[in-house]
Amino acid sequence: MYFIGIDLGTSACKMLLVDEAGQVCGTVAREYPLSFPRPGWSEQDPARWWQAVVEGVPALLEGIDAKEVRGIGCGGQMHGLVALDETDNILRPAILWNDGRTAKEVDYLNETIGRDKLRSCTANIAFAGFTAPKLLWMRENEPELFGKIAKIMLPKDYLVYRLTGRHATDYSDASGTLLLDVEHRRWSKEMCEICGVAEGQLPRLYESWEPVGTLLPEAAKALGLPESVTVCAGAGDNAAAAVGTGTVGAGRCNISLGTSGTLFISLDKFSADPMSALHAFAHANGGYHLMGCMLSAASCNRWWQEEITGTSDYKDGEAGILPERLGRNHVYFLPYLMGERSPINDVNARGMFIGLTMDTTRADMLQAVLEGVAFAIRDSFEVAKSLGTKILRSHICGGGSKSGLWRTIAANVLGIPLDMVATEQGPGCGGAMLAMVAAGRYSTVQAAVDELVSVTAAVEPDPALTALYEERYQQFREIYPACKALFPKLL
Repeated sequence: MYFIGIDLGTSACKMLLVDEAGQVCGTVAREYPLSFPRPGWSEQDPARWWQAVVEGVPALLEGIDAKEVRGIGCGGQMHGLVALDETDNILRPAILWNDGRTAKEVDYLNETIGRDKLRSCTANIAFAGFTAPKLLWMRENEPELFGKIAKIMLPKDYLVYRLTGRHATDYSDASGTLLLDVEHRRWSKEMCEICGVAEGQLPRLYESWEPVGTLLPEAAKALGLPESVTVCAGAGDNAAAAVGTGTVGAGRCNISLGTSGTLFISLDKFSADPMSALHAFAHANGGYHLMGCMLSAASCNRWWQEEITGTSDYKDGEAGILPERLGRNHVYFLPYLMGERSPINDVNARGMFIGLTMDTTRADMLQAVLEGVAFAIRDSFEVAKSLGTKILRSHICGGGSKSGLWRTIAANVLGIPLDMVATEQGPGCGGAMLAMVAAGRYSTVQAAVDELVSVTAAVEPDPALTALYEERYQQFREIYPACKALFPKLL
């Protein structure tokens, strides 16, 4: 018995084949391009996502009896606006989570509609990456296309549609649209009115583990699978990663160092940050979570290593960072290459180095990049602590977590142990586990987590190094406020 987990990322779609014992039997990835039509804009063609699945799943099944596949679950990049017409054709490229074009619309929602009104309707305020501001942007700038929208979907939901023919989403992903009443788990009629859309244009809501349907004949043929395969609603990438890392239940925490960076805190009961620096979203297990999201995390490392220093050998780049330099770097880096969400919510923020001298080395600057991401995650960590949340340790996942150096830096910047689980494929593994529940292999998400997730390694903070990083962090947190007024002038 096998299950497929699909991780629809920003740069690639990763597919996992998992057996009933939770062992990863194979992985396949297919990349696709990311388009930046204007500075700060970020788009993708949803058809490329489906093509990646059509190419990847048959490769994943090589040597496997496809009749033994029971379920498919998707985890995917959140917030992206996929607009379909009345015949389910794609109206325009998807506007992605890291797109910053909606500054005007975010200001309108937060200042004119009002933050208190937004919190009462959705438990959150507007951020540039959310879906609702994108709808307002389309209504203002592409009115003809906006008028043709018959269905509003999120990226992984487009895959579910292509698999099953049904327009569906789950509560965790819907939480990031700013159209969901998160606490009561229903679409907000008031937010629909504000954005000029009808509730009928939105997909049906499901819990993440609920079956949406089985494979369409044409989808089954394209993938080489039986039509009987169950497809569950799936989850937003961070909620799916939380399931995959066992971050289920009150007080559990997961840090993701993916293209974006997140601090994910699982809750049994609904709770919201009164200042909305952290998002209050539904979780894939039927509960809730608080989340801080930075727009550029591992992507900062990739930018520095590949675009600036011209290498894809990340380990070689890190080799120049000596252990005795940790906590003593005189260079700082603001990781705001795409603007920033949590906790500053500033689309105008930009990346910068500060503290450069004639003796600054390339290793110092790479170290500053790794530390800057860790410091920015701590900004959200501090907000969580101010709300009375106690985080004693955390899981860590994502591509950046493969770096032992980066894990060490993060553990000491945060001052807590960081646990690695058996599989690094958080969202894909979480998607497969949700499919297991949908197909009846497990009765609940918690039961799947309890049996399948195990910690394989941990990084413990060193008190002396934590003290050094405490001093550095306090200096780091002064940089953005000092530069904030400058950023809009640089655009």
